[in-house]
Amino acid sequence: MLESLLVAIVLITLTVAIHMVGLLALMSFLQARSRRIRPFRSRVRQGVFTLIIVLGLVVIHGVEILIYGVSYRLLDVFPTMEAALYYSTSAFTTVGFGDVAIENEWRLLGALEGLNGFLLIGWSTAFLVAVIGRMRSMEMDWLDRMRDGAD
Repeated sequence: MLESLLVAIVLITLTVAIHMVGLLALMSFLQARSRRIRPFRSRVRQGVFTLIIVLGLVVIHGVEILIYGVSYRLLDVFPTMEAALYYSTSAFTTVGFGDVAIENEWRLLGALEGLNGFLLIGWSTAFLVAVIGRMRSMEMDWLDRMRDGAD
């Protein structure tokens, strides 16, 4: 149990750091492109901007899931990489299908991966909502300036 807990602490710390860096990189990318794309000026541009954000979040979560899957393989918890990634995806997203079971000595690691995934997905959701809210605010400011200029 102690080994499982220590591995979980290392993986949680690593994935939280990756998540933070990933969100900062995504935000920097968006800030650098927002002046050129100007997402608040059209619905299509807003859609493209939102798609970039969502795909960026999927990549970040994919890396985090991959780290858990590789760790399961290195620890010889699962016989194949496919089984390790399948279990990791199921645990991380808290779906928990249950058709691939983890060994008893690593159950705590699997449960803590679920907690970690739940928190990171929540963090991503908050990020996405904040960015879309900011886009809407910029759109309203732009429309107000357009109306004020028309008077």
